[in-house]
Amino acid sequence: MSHAPARPGRAPAEPPVNLFLPCPQGVEALLVDEARALLGPRAQIEAGRGGAFVVGDALAAMRLNLESRLATRVLWPLAEGPYRDVQDLYDLARRVPWALWITPAQTLKVDVSARRSPLTSLNFAALRIKDAVCDHLREATGARPSVDTRRPDLPLVLFVGEDRASLYADLSGEPLFKRGWRDDTGEAPLKETLAAAMLAAAGWQGRAEDGPLFDPMCGAGTIAIEAAQLACGMAPGLTRRFAFERLAPFKPLAGAWREMQAAARARVHAPAGPVFAGAVRCRMTDGAARHAARAGVRDAIEFKTADALQRSPPAVEGLKGGTMVVNPPYGERIEAKGSLPAGSAAGERAATEEATPAVPGRRGAGARECFDGGGAAGEFFAALAAHWKREYAGWTAWVLSPEMRLPSLMRLKESRRVPLWNGPIECRLFRFELVAGSARG
Repeated sequence: MSHAPARPGRAPAEPPVNLFLPCPQGVEALLVDEARALLGPRAQIEAGRGGAFVVGDALAAMRLNLESRLATRVLWPLAEGPYRDVQDLYDLARRVPWALWITPAQTLKVDVSARRSPLTSLNFAALRIKDAVCDHLREATGARPSVDTRRPDLPLVLFVGEDRASLYADLSGEPLFKRGWRDDTGEAPLKETLAAAMLAAAGWQGRAEDGPLFDPMCGAGTIAIEAAQLACGMAPGLTRRFAFERLAPFKPLAGAWREMQAAARARVHAPAGPVFAGAVRCRMTDGAARHAARAGVRDAIEFKTADALQRSPPAVEGLKGGTMVVNPPYGERIEAKGSLPAGSAAGERAATEEATPAVPGRRGAGARECFDGGGAAGEFFAALAAHWKREYAGWTAWVLSPEMRLPSLMRLKESRRVPLWNGPIECRLFRFELVAGSARG
């Protein structure tokens, strides 16, 4: 599917264009299914590298921003064509009628992504795109816009390959994994889009027939919050703003946008399926509960401070079994997620060592300690699997890890492994069907 607009920079009031929805690697097929569920079975959608192409109009773009849990952004195509140097990129951008998008009183920003590009400076490429926008507006209005690197009115994204370039308007602004509820300023250990992808891969949609959802190592509460919003029918973008709201072509659609938001708010209901979460320390569960309150789903999640190696399954009347979705620690101290067996050598080390600031999955000292099969991680995952086999018969566990030998460490046989990327880290989402005394096959 071509991702070029039929005419450079045409306004969203005109017929549909090929939107591009970036997503984490490994999520493309799930995103195609989600977009089709949001836009209808007749929607034209195709998976691409690192995202999906969706034929849609302005209303579709607005709906995808509001409702998509898996996309990172919604990009509107402005211009596409061959290039050899930055002058070609400038000429490409000059074809866009920028005065139809912003005024000189507004701001812009240009991000550049390259794959096998011959360009020697991506910053210079961004500068030339900015020059094209400013030159056009100065000629059209007598004034030029300024740059805002933090919250621009018009965020632009330029993709450059070996010999072709594509320029998009980023209708989302801040990435869509920023749902508006997280109260910290640090990098999230698990982005909301990846948590949603884990739930989608597990087939858990928040329906009553899906049974309970449990994250025994909830950290910031991301997985549980995504699950609770699914169970309550809550749109992920309901409490945040989007860049398209400040762009001229979308202002005539302000009434339709308010109606779309109102319909999404009216759709929220009591949770159809129970969601449980826990962590080993009170400050962790308190923080996760605070996040859930900001996300509007505090009453839809039952939090409990408990050791993952000791906690019994959540009790749900009339139900046996359920789904665990877990992002266990890697490249960090295991003790933060659950206590190790008393008196074990690895347990003694975890009690005295400082947390390792290793990059998850990096084959440095921290990662080796985490997954050498004989250190703290080896004992932790062996103990966790033994506990699950004793207590969680009938449950299905989905575990995200960069360690391909995780089933061996847990002495469990996976029934499925789904490739997913946690940022730059290649991971697998392992599915384990838990039965009493289950072991590696």
